[in-house]
Amino acid sequence: MGDVVNPIVFDVEKGRDYWWCACGMSKTQPFCDGSHKGSEFSPTKYTAARTERVWFCLCKKTRHAPLCDGTHNKLGNKA
Repeated sequence: MGDVVNPIVFDVEKGRDYWWCACGMSKTQPFCDGSHKGSEFSPTKYTAARTERVWFCLCKKTRHAPLCDGTHNKLGNKA
Protein backbone atom coordinates (compact mmCIF):
# COMPACT_ATOMS: atom_id res chain seq x y z
CA MET A 1 0.00 0.00 0.00
CA GLY A 2 2.89 2.40 0.50
CA ASP A 3 1.89 5.96 1.32
CA VAL A 4 -1.75 5.70 0.28
CA VAL A 5 -3.81 6.76 3.28
CA ASN A 6 -6.63 8.87 1.87
CA PRO A 7 -10.06 7.21 1.63
CA ILE A 8 -11.54 6.06 -1.65
CA VAL A 9 -14.98 7.25 -2.71
CA PHE A 10 -17.31 4.52 -3.94
CA ASP A 11 -20.98 4.42 -4.94
CA VAL A 12 -22.63 1.50 -3.11
CA GLU A 13 -25.97 -0.11 -3.92
CA LYS A 14 -28.63 -0.77 -1.28
CA GLY A 15 -28.60 -4.38 -0.06
CA ARG A 16 -25.34 -5.30 -1.79
CA ASP A 17 -22.47 -6.81 0.21
CA TYR A 18 -18.94 -5.43 -0.10
CA TRP A 19 -15.88 -7.13 1.38
CA TRP A 20 -13.39 -4.52 2.63
CA CYS A 21 -9.72 -5.44 2.75
CA ALA A 22 -8.52 -5.26 6.36
CA CYS A 23 -4.94 -6.40 5.72
CA GLY A 24 -3.85 -3.74 3.25
CA MET A 25 -2.32 -6.30 0.85
CA SER A 26 -5.16 -6.49 -1.68
CA LYS A 27 -4.37 -5.31 -5.19
CA THR A 28 -8.05 -4.33 -5.58
CA GLN A 29 -8.27 -1.79 -2.73
CA PRO A 30 -10.46 -1.10 -0.92
CA PHE A 31 -11.88 -4.56 -1.54
CA CYS A 32 -10.52 -7.97 -0.63
CA ASP A 33 -8.82 -10.11 -3.28
CA GLY A 34 -7.80 -12.94 -0.94
CA SER A 35 -4.24 -11.71 -0.37
CA HIS A 36 -4.74 -12.08 3.40
CA LYS A 37 -4.78 -15.89 3.18
CA GLY A 38 -2.35 -17.34 5.71
CA SER A 39 -2.37 -14.19 7.85
CA GLU A 40 -4.37 -13.22 10.93
CA PHE A 41 -6.52 -10.85 8.86
CA SER A 42 -9.92 -11.42 7.33
CA PRO A 43 -12.09 -9.08 5.26
CA THR A 44 -14.87 -7.02 6.80
CA LYS A 45 -18.35 -7.42 5.36
CA TYR A 46 -20.19 -4.18 4.64
CA THR A 47 -23.83 -4.32 3.53
CA ALA A 48 -25.07 -1.06 2.07
CA ALA A 49 -28.15 0.20 3.92
CA ARG A 50 -29.00 2.47 1.01
CA THR A 51 -27.69 3.45 -2.40
CA GLU A 52 -25.25 6.27 -1.71
CA ARG A 53 -21.67 7.46 -2.01
CA VAL A 54 -19.39 6.35 0.85
CA TRP A 55 -15.72 6.75 1.74
CA PHE A 56 -13.91 3.47 2.34
CA CYS A 57 -10.86 3.66 4.58
CA LEU A 58 -7.47 2.93 3.00
CA CYS A 59 -5.20 3.74 5.95
CA LYS A 60 -6.68 0.71 7.82
CA LYS A 61 -6.65 2.66 11.11
CA THR A 62 -10.32 3.73 11.17
CA ARG A 63 -12.36 2.95 14.26
CA HIS A 64 -15.45 2.61 12.05
CA ALA A 65 -14.29 -0.04 9.58
CA PRO A 66 -14.74 -0.18 6.72
CA LEU A 67 -15.70 3.48 6.45
CA CYS A 68 -13.30 6.38 6.89
CA ASP A 69 -13.46 8.24 10.19
CA GLY A 70 -10.73 10.79 9.37
CA THR A 71 -7.93 8.98 11.23
CA HIS A 72 -5.71 9.30 8.13
CA ASN A 73 -5.53 13.04 8.88
CA LYS A 74 -3.66 12.27 12.09
CA LEU A 75 -1.06 10.03 10.47
CA GLY A 76 2.38 11.39 9.67
CA ASN A 77 2.62 10.12 6.09
CA LYS A 78 -0.07 11.75 3.98
CA ALA A 79 -0.59 10.84 0.34
